[in-house]
Amino acid sequence: MPERESRAAAMRLISAAWESQCVRVAVELGILDLLGDGPMTGAELAAATEADGPHLGRLLRALVTLEVLEAGDGGRFALAPTGVALRSDALGPAALFFACDVQWQNWGALSHCVLTGERAFDHVQGMRNWDYYAAHPEMGALFDAAMAAMTSGAGSAIVAAYDFGRHGRVVDVGGGDGTLMAEILGANPGVRGVLMDREHVVERARPGLEAAGVLARCELFAGDFSDGVPPGGDAYVLKSVLHDWADAEAAALLGRCRSAMAPAGAVVVVERVVPERVSAADRAAVLSDLNMMVNNGGRERTEREFAALGAAAGLRLARTLPTETPFSVLELVADA
Repeated sequence: MPERESRAAAMRLISAAWESQCVRVAVELGILDLLGDGPMTGAELAAATEADGPHLGRLLRALVTLEVLEAGDGGRFALAPTGVALRSDALGPAALFFACDVQWQNWGALSHCVLTGERAFDHVQGMRNWDYYAAHPEMGALFDAAMAAMTSGAGSAIVAAYDFGRHGRVVDVGGGDGTLMAEILGANPGVRGVLMDREHVVERARPGLEAAGVLARCELFAGDFSDGVPPGGDAYVLKSVLHDWADAEAAALLGRCRSAMAPAGAVVVVERVVPERVSAADRAAVLSDLNMMVNNGGRERTEREFAALGAAAGLRLARTLPTETPFSVLELVADA
């Protein structure tokens, strides 16, 4: 690569944070939702958002270069496909969460994390992330919304890839606001569900499950899965849970699921799977790995690493199923 091109590539990396802030503000001001009803001029958007017209115009121009918006005739702006994906009913909540002040503070301590092996979140905020979200309900709600936004785009693909219908009782461990459970039960009328999470989290799932028409088939189980999981499930779903934890804690959780499940049951892990040898195409997965390191103390894993976790818990990795999303479904069964 010529020097000029390499310097330009380096500057794109250096200034990438500016781009995420442009997106965050666009979501925060509701610009992308407003444009969902059709193109608008900068002046119309400024009036609707009570923003300063000239300054908003400069942000809109930047969003065009980021391919979030499209510029049309007469100074009108419209949503580009990426902009549609960033609306509040899509990935907008994730944009607000991952570019919020708390996350920026944590990532600002990345060097501390790398040098000490400690979680940056604890170092900056003074407590574990789960405790912080409980103590700051507005951040807990934003976290839930971000996770739901990412799951809602993947839920149907996960359900399409794995046959949950062969399990009579499905337990979603750490299931958050029930977005995935609603997908599972909606697609499989013969299945009953148990949604497990901490008490202040699991109750937030009730409205969504009721709206999906599946609440009657879903038990809400409040508890801490570090103490145990509901017994007697045919399948224990762990979606984006194991990557929150270091190996010892992750293996222990798998062991609790192994002890609780029915004899012919399975643990269904839904996670990113990192290739043994990464390339530029795997950037999202390895950056997610760093995000787990900074915030949770966990990690993204390779298929071999998932198999090793399962083996430590008396489970065998039976199969790995890709989906049309960044997630894969890994089925672990009792190791005979």
